[in-house]
Amino acid sequence: MSVEKAYELAKARYAAFGIDTDAAIEQAMDLAISLHCWQADDVAGFETKPAGLDGGGIMATGNYPGRARNGEEARADLEMAMSLIPGKQRVNVHACYSETADFVDRDEMTPACFQKWMDWAQQQGIALDFNPTFFAHPKAEDGFTLSNRDEAVRAFWVRHGKAARKIAEAMAEAQGSPCYVNWWTPDGSKDIPADRFGPRARMAKSYDEIMADDSVDKTKCVDFIESKLFGIGSEEYVVSSGEFCSDYAISRGMGLCMDMGHFHPTETIHGKISSHLQFMDKILLHVSRPIRWDSDHVTLFNDDLKNVFLEIQRGNVWDRVVVALDFFDASINRIGAYVTGTRAARKGILYALLDPTAQLQAYEAEGKNAQRLALMEEFKSMPFAAVWDMLCEKAGVPVGAAWISDMEAYESSVLSARG
Repeated sequence: MSVEKAYELAKARYAAFGIDTDAAIEQAMDLAISLHCWQADDVAGFETKPAGLDGGGIMATGNYPGRARNGEEARADLEMAMSLIPGKQRVNVHACYSETADFVDRDEMTPACFQKWMDWAQQQGIALDFNPTFFAHPKAEDGFTLSNRDEAVRAFWVRHGKAARKIAEAMAEAQGSPCYVNWWTPDGSKDIPADRFGPRARMAKSYDEIMADDSVDKTKCVDFIESKLFGIGSEEYVVSSGEFCSDYAISRGMGLCMDMGHFHPTETIHGKISSHLQFMDKILLHVSRPIRWDSDHVTLFNDDLKNVFLEIQRGNVWDRVVVALDFFDASINRIGAYVTGTRAARKGILYALLDPTAQLQAYEAEGKNAQRLALMEEFKSMPFAAVWDMLCEKAGVPVGAAWISDMEAYESSVLSARG
């Protein structure tokens, strides 16, 4: 059956419940998803540096061939991935992806260090987001950055934070729209600490010092703070825990980032959205997937993903949520990781927009809870795939699994040559 014929049948099914599939497709394509540059090269970064660490809070596992070795290759890979993904896209750049001829340390970075990224983004007609990098650096070797007890080290990272906000502001000015900045630190302890108070007091002090720079336009540089449950080298204690970050965000009027892979694997984030948005203007979502531990695997179109976007739809808060990706898998074709994960996120958005929210909430208000539950269940088997295929058709990207052959051709002609 053709895409058009299948869609017309599906359209009629949804219309019977008062749902405009054409409008849902347009809205789903218009909501931007920010792709993370670090999937292209396994979070190695491109900064020129005389020394550094391989870890310090981040690790990608696997050795699949074809990793991007420089900015040009990473941007080419992103272009290839974006050609297979429907809808509006942004690109998220970490500070360690600066490109300079000579060494520029993190606390001395300027917008010029990212000029290649900004020029490319303008050519592509996309916007950039930014992240300061508090890992893979000699001054992160002991596992503490903004909460470090060594004042000289802490001050270094505060200067990096201030520099990051200036860079984000410059990106926003270049693209004519806000640059969303995400703040994540690896600070923590592998085993039981004797002092949990001190690092958190220093962390709050550091963030206060960074955010006190009133010369940065907060409508251009929009800040979010991200928590984590635990990580490699911080299994027992993470300074920027969920409680710390949510409390800091609320008390300082800052945005909160929730990463789907940064909680206990059995803990989902969809139920938290309605709570946080009672007290915050915006939240940032890192769409990811945990497996067994606090991790970031390639996003899939699973129940956790559907529930996150359904929560946004049922609260009608699409304009208060920023959607970004954060996963890194070095064990598979990296273009395949980008496309699988981003298409899954876009599917989740479309799936939510096709929800019979008004009817479900009317049933609930009338106490018709059996009807509410029954309709939720029936919608799980609606012809969603036909609407998704039409979205891809309208976006001019491959429908269904057709993109896999494009990925394989790119691997054969480009990635395989990288050794």
